[in-house]
Amino acid sequence: MRHIAKALILAAMLWATPRAHAFCGFYVAGGDQQMFNDATQVVLMRMGTRTVLSMQNNYKGPPENFAMVVPVPVVLQEADVKTLGREVFDHVEKMGAPRLVEYWERDPCGAEYDNDDIVTKSSSIRLSEGAAGRGKSDDTGVTIEAKFVVGEYQILILSAKDSTGLQTWLTREKYSIPKDAEPLLRPYVEAGMKWFVAKVDTSKVKWVGAGEGQHDKRAELSPLRFHYDHEEFSLPIRLGLANSSGTQDLIVNILAPNQRYEVTNYKNVTIPTNIDVDPSMKEKFGAFYTALYDRTIEKNPGAVITEYAWQATTCDPCPGPALNPNEFQTLGADVLSGTRDKPTAYQNADFVLTRLHARYGKTVTDDLRFKAAPPIVGGREHLVDGKKLEEGSRPDSTNNFQGRYAVRHRWSGAVKCDKPVFGRWGGPPGQGRWAQPPPPVPGTNLAFAPRGQVDLAKAVQQDVPEIDVKAVASTVASGGWGTPSATKPPDDKKPPAQEPPSGKKGCGCNTGADPSWLALLAVALVTLSRRRRRS
Repeated sequence: MRHIAKALILAAMLWATPRAHAFCGFYVAGGDQQMFNDATQVVLMRMGTRTVLSMQNNYKGPPENFAMVVPVPVVLQEADVKTLGREVFDHVEKMGAPRLVEYWERDPCGAEYDNDDIVTKSSSIRLSEGAAGRGKSDDTGVTIEAKFVVGEYQILILSAKDSTGLQTWLTREKYSIPKDAEPLLRPYVEAGMKWFVAKVDTSKVKWVGAGEGQHDKRAELSPLRFHYDHEEFSLPIRLGLANSSGTQDLIVNILAPNQRYEVTNYKNVTIPTNIDVDPSMKEKFGAFYTALYDRTIEKNPGAVITEYAWQATTCDPCPGPALNPNEFQTLGADVLSGTRDKPTAYQNADFVLTRLHARYGKTVTDDLRFKAAPPIVGGREHLVDGKKLEEGSRPDSTNNFQGRYAVRHRWSGAVKCDKPVFGRWGGPPGQGRWAQPPPPVPGTNLAFAPRGQVDLAKAVQQDVPEIDVKAVASTVASGGWGTPSATKPPDDKKPPAQEPPSGKKGCGCNTGADPSWLALLAVALVTLSRRRRRS
């Protein structure tokens, strides 16, 4: 059914500066005061027709009891719902985020060695083994299909004969809903969707954050997870328009065994990657990436951007340990196969993490609809034909695509041989032949990254033809990990004789963001979010 939307996606808001949050609905509250959900993450697992949705919310608003409303295609039972810890959400976001790496050029007169020898010692990290019954419809046409308690949540599963009745029922239960929500609810009610209503007892909630009163604090809610089976795989983004004051950004992360995903009803574009940037971008990585993303959308209006597609048990370079079997089980691998009555754990850990990034506004006419997509690679320190660093994305037999950006430091020491070989990259100088670069810095917590402060043409060290950006000056020649790509510096002159630079570690990336991951739920009928107009 065309409008059966699944609130199923690992979704999160990337930008929280003057821009509306992305979400698929709203909270309904027990009062008229404004509410905000400024840090929501959703993790989706998908295999066959089974979907496992995990979502984390931070609520900020009046302390009266409130509820989350999520459209689901079937009636959920108590065994289908559980609460989770919060740590796994940060790990998933970190693994799929755009990343900044830093390399130093090796001594052009140093000993030659095979690139394969270096690759085997790269920073790649691979995984080590190790209720109640059905109720009756009232005069609004709303039926309570099930009810139960999970953690601080009092769960109701509703069905509704029409959207007006659903709106009336919520109002009768003393919950205010966003203005003009009924027309947006209508197609989902007509499609037979059920409504997962998670009412929160705030007396059981931990409130965190500074402020003079309770209204300045944020409710730290336990993440919720539920699973169900259904053929259609889509995201109801139009519901979020009820709370939108402008353009919304949405990140969708999906975990699936040996499979990446893309959309069926919008253009798919991969983010420009493997771009060398000016060293000043180490301190402006958030602003650089927002500029790159904005330019990509400008050149591809309405497109959904793929930012990451990689086997979740490995990474190269890695910002930290890869996802592990316990985290897969937490996120739903324990119920990903089998039947609803007898779910079984999915034992194979070959999950692919897909990260999609969309932007949409009031003119959006359809939900995001997803399909399985073939593997792609790109954004690696990999030479094409042994000479040139790979560009963009291309099909392959496995998923190894990432948004990766590099600061490269050319050799500045003395050149004491007749046939120097430039373009061999590695870790900081003075640390030996096998010195590794520092770990990459992931572009997490980009919610407060400034926009409009980076001139891409000056920031990049090479042309980016897919988005029509021509570098003002090219001062760094790209090269592969440990493999020569040039025999002379760019100006055809030997570098001046001087001492090698000190081996500074780390990328010094500072996005100026709050330490928490600010993201927006894209799956739920969630949150009257903090409204920010696009500057």
